[in-house]
Amino acid sequence: MTQSPTSRWSPWTLHGDGRAVTPGDVVHPDERLSWPRTVGVGVQHVVAMFGATFTVPLITGFPPATTLFFSGLGTLLFLLITRNRLPSYLGSSFAFIAPVLAAKTDGGIGAALGGIVVAGVALALVGVVVQLAGARWIDALMPPVVTGAIVALIGLNLAPVAWDGGGSGTGVKAQPLIAVITLVAILVTTVLFRGFLARLSILLGVVVGWVLAALLGRLDPAAVTTLKEAAWVGLPQFHAPTFGLRAVVLVIPVILVLIAENAGHVKAVAAMTGRNLNRDMGRAFLGDGVATVLAGAGGGSGNTTYAENIGVMAATRVYSTAAYWVAGFAAVLLGLCPKFGALILTVPAGVLGGATTALYGLIAVLGARIWIENRVDFHDPVNLMTAAVAVIVGAANYTLTAGDLSFNGIALGTAAALVIYHGMRLIAHLRGTTPGPNPGPEPEL
Repeated sequence: MTQSPTSRWSPWTLHGDGRAVTPGDVVHPDERLSWPRTVGVGVQHVVAMFGATFTVPLITGFPPATTLFFSGLGTLLFLLITRNRLPSYLGSSFAFIAPVLAAKTDGGIGAALGGIVVAGVALALVGVVVQLAGARWIDALMPPVVTGAIVALIGLNLAPVAWDGGGSGTGVKAQPLIAVITLVAILVTTVLFRGFLARLSILLGVVVGWVLAALLGRLDPAAVTTLKEAAWVGLPQFHAPTFGLRAVVLVIPVILVLIAENAGHVKAVAAMTGRNLNRDMGRAFLGDGVATVLAGAGGGSGNTTYAENIGVMAATRVYSTAAYWVAGFAAVLLGLCPKFGALILTVPAGVLGGATTALYGLIAVLGARIWIENRVDFHDPVNLMTAAVAVIVGAANYTLTAGDLSFNGIALGTAAALVIYHGMRLIAHLRGTTPGPNPGPEPEL
């Protein structure tokens, strides 16, 4: 495809005539379509990330408008740090939900934000190391069996939050009818629509649940009053972090999930564009880390690269970073609308319970998907034990208290996956008993 030059000040060249993408061709990160079309694709990216990005602050009690503001700002920083080579939107990471809720219980929103800031700093440091030393050691430290186990145990660890808000009395338990109808709406819209609308099933389900709750008079009157009084334009609600060792210990294991998500994002974009982006892996970690530090410093949720937006790129075949600049600026502008944030806060507990039942399940199943796609051999007892123990520790939310410190199921499950895998591999290597496929019959249950 012939490229047309644009202004010498522009980092993008015009793809063809800027109006269409021919079959079998893609718009690369350093290209763009005409600006009206680029704006249209950018708005699609905002819509794609919207449902999931807003769900996290609703569950954790963070200000939604603030989270949206920092997700947009973080996306712009990510594009700068990756030198416009890696298209990505940074939205709220679900991996932060359980540790943030635990940290808030101990020290309020400030303590949770402090944990997010430290996790962001740690991820940024990993990015610097990867950029200097290469990314092979990441694959060695976290093979697919470990990564899949960590992702799966996070989803299972969150199951009580979907049922009763983790003991707060919200979730499905609070409004079962609204929760069930919300969940049914999500399931039906997933298969009722095709293409892009099907990817908005969570958002559409939440809208259906909200309308039902409004008709039944189940919206929180205080939230409705706040919505009516909120201004159309204004700064989001900022919060300052506080730092305590206990909150940091709870949140820091999340960086292992962020590493896996960012690495997967880089590999996915490389496969779809036909370009080798391994040299940008460290910059991706660094960009996500810096964005997470910024969000935690101001009251937003921790960020990660978003799979929902990969879906938009796959559907449109437009990988232009120009579209992500549009999406980032659009999110920042929406974050500066207090009435918009107040509207999100009116979403009732039952709607959240129905939506999170699906979302948390998807996180758990994503761990299994990692195992399947990487063909993890579960005849190998090392792989089997790594996944088995880690998942149970996370699902049951094992807790270890040592003085003033408390380690929850995600932290202990993550540690278990790493220690068991590498420990068993080391012993097997030293003893010459490296496990192989088990030819024996499956035990009868």
